[in-house]
Amino acid sequence: MVNSRVESSAVAVTGGSGGVVRSCAGCGGRISDRFLLFSMDRYWHTRCLKCSCCQAQLGEIGSTCFSKGGMILCRNDYIRLFGHSGACSACGQSIPASEMVMRAQGNVYHLKCFTCATCRNRLVPGDRFHYVNGTIFCEHDRPGGALLSSHLTPLQSNTLLPDQKVKP
Repeated sequence: MVNSRVESSAVAVTGGSGGVVRSCAGCGGRISDRFLLFSMDRYWHTRCLKCSCCQAQLGEIGSTCFSKGGMILCRNDYIRLFGHSGACSACGQSIPASEMVMRAQGNVYHLKCFTCATCRNRLVPGDRFHYVNGTIFCEHDRPGGALLSSHLTPLQSNTLLPDQKVKP
């Protein structure tokens, strides 16, 4: 089982087994295909090394894959779930694969870290907030709040929605 730290692994396409019998890490079956994949120190059928989220065959879409929390992910799903670094944008700590997160403008946060920069109140799904120059503000503490009209444009205000948990 892969631990919760992030591992980036190359996906190498190699020729047939050359007389050596190899077992697929995905299905456990014998690999007798002309081509096989080698990633995360294991061999795979080309059809078995798939992203846990989108089911894309990783050998066909790129030369790297990511593993975290027992999931194997393509680059796009890894970034969608964990941000570019896999760390919380507020505290910098790693975000476990099974943890619910909050998102704002492409950044990912622990639930406990998604707080107003002024009053430090935690924002929850459904709360309106403002994201100004990388900083989160609640509706009450938004900068220049008195100058804004009550009709906010979508760029000035967001409604929080938690990410769905990934089902492997």
